[in-house]
Amino acid sequence: MRTREGGRIVDEAVVIARVRSGEPEAYAELVRAHTGIALRAAAALGAGADAEDVVQQAFVKAYCALGRFRGDSAFRPWLLSIVANETRNTVRTAARQRTLAGREAAFAEAEPLIPESADPAVATLRTERRAALLAALELLSEEHRLVVTYRYLLEMDEPETAQALGWPRGTVKSRLSRALRKLGRLLPDFEPGEGGEQDE
Repeated sequence: MRTREGGRIVDEAVVIARVRSGEPEAYAELVRAHTGIALRAAAALGAGADAEDVVQQAFVKAYCALGRFRGDSAFRPWLLSIVANETRNTVRTAARQRTLAGREAAFAEAEPLIPESADPAVATLRTERRAALLAALELLSEEHRLVVTYRYLLEMDEPETAQALGWPRGTVKSRLSRALRKLGRLLPDFEPGEGGEQDE
């Protein structure tokens, strides 16, 4: 699989082969290519201020497990499943429960800044919608929150979501459908983002 990294394409299979053949410094290419989405995943899943630590630990664990990585799979969903596990462990062992405000702030920090040229009203509306969506996600079960986060907030397609969560595609489809119905009741104006059409 090829991933764009800072304007150039990284052939993940080639990089992984280089690492496995004794060139560990090549792993930095995978780190650069996937740090952004890994930080967004950790923040969206509740890592809060610990998102950077979670991602760093996930990259270390992925590197150590690279020998078990199946070459016919995509690296990104595999990495994000490790990020999700690290986030869960961090949240479970945290002394206090992360607040929605803290999660929203961490998620906003991980997102690209809104350009100064953007219409302030549109930017405000976008921020309000994101806050409302995160509040509604808090009311869903963990399974439903995960599938919506991966599919729409992280913009992963259905096969990537299934791989990242370790679920069959049919399970992803049915849980996503139920989660979207619940979100629809909680947020009557909710519409999934572009590229996330529901597959029936």
